Amino acid sequence: MSVHQSNRISDEVIREVLHAIEQLRYGSVEITVHDNRVTQIERREKVRFEQTAGQAAQKLKSTALNNPTA
Repeated sequence: MSVHQSNRISDEVIREVLHAIEQLRYGSVEITVHDNRVTQIERREKVRFEQTAGQAAQKLKSTALNNPTA
């Protein structure tokens, strides 16, 4: 087996990487490699919620009332 052939990425790994990316809206995909082989794929996803200015102000006011020393 040549060096080039031994470093080929399997179809399974390619499918898993593509799946991790396709399912991600906000975040990152990390691929870990050991000895020229993909050994792990991690997907980190962020879930973000938009707030209106009024909601943010209400939250700050509520926090200040509940934690006067904060």
